[in-house]
Amino acid sequence: MAEDMERRDFIKSAGLVTAIVAASTLGQRSANAETAQQPGAKRMAYEIKPFSLDPKSVKGISEKILISHYENNYVGAVKRLNAIAVQLAELDFAKAPNFLINGLKREELVAMNSMILHEAYFDSLGGGGATRGALGEAIARDFGSVERWRAEFSAMGKAEGGGSGWVLLSYSPHDKRLVNQWAADHTNAIAGGRPVIALDMYEHAYHMDYGAKAGAYVDAFMEAINWDNAVKLYDRVSREG
Repeated sequence: MAEDMERRDFIKSAGLVTAIVAASTLGQRSANAETAQQPGAKRMAYEIKPFSLDPKSVKGISEKILISHYENNYVGAVKRLNAIAVQLAELDFAKAPNFLINGLKREELVAMNSMILHEAYFDSLGGGGATRGALGEAIARDFGSVERWRAEFSAMGKAEGGGSGWVLLSYSPHDKRLVNQWAADHTNAIAGGRPVIALDMYEHAYHMDYGAKAGAYVDAFMEAINWDNAVKLYDRVSREG
């Protein structure tokens, strides 16, 4: 079995950030010898959100994998984002080489989207039953029926089995409608899209429980969707959009 692709991405990203930091340090020493570094904008420290669900209560997804997923992938993304923010705050953009700016800003995007999507993923779990309210009506309107949406969303997740990425039910402010969106490596997402339900298809989300049986994990996720959270989130983002 291939190792978790996101873990490899993380290791590769960590190496890239280390190299970037080293280059940044050398560049800053040279720049500081010429002129005093201008203070950067005050950086915002991202906070780790507490678990939004009881990891013992999700049918079909074990407590062990949910805790590992939260502590290693989500918490790790937040810490990485804060570390990158420190480097960006200290960077002299007027003198920094292009590769340094591109590398740090790409890693910032990867870490930020990982943080946001993992929060959406955990918020998507811990319930069951059927959709209802304005969200149910919107799904039926935009996909033809709730059953049609479920079939499409599930098929997209199963199609990513053995690979990596996300399946998102997102509200598109541009089109004023819901869309099922495929996303990969935390850098691809619909511009302005607002995730309502997020399914993590990286192997770390299911391999401990299901091995290579990604389809069984998708089926379990579909039965564990927290529709109460999804309805509240849809009501908010559709108004804001």
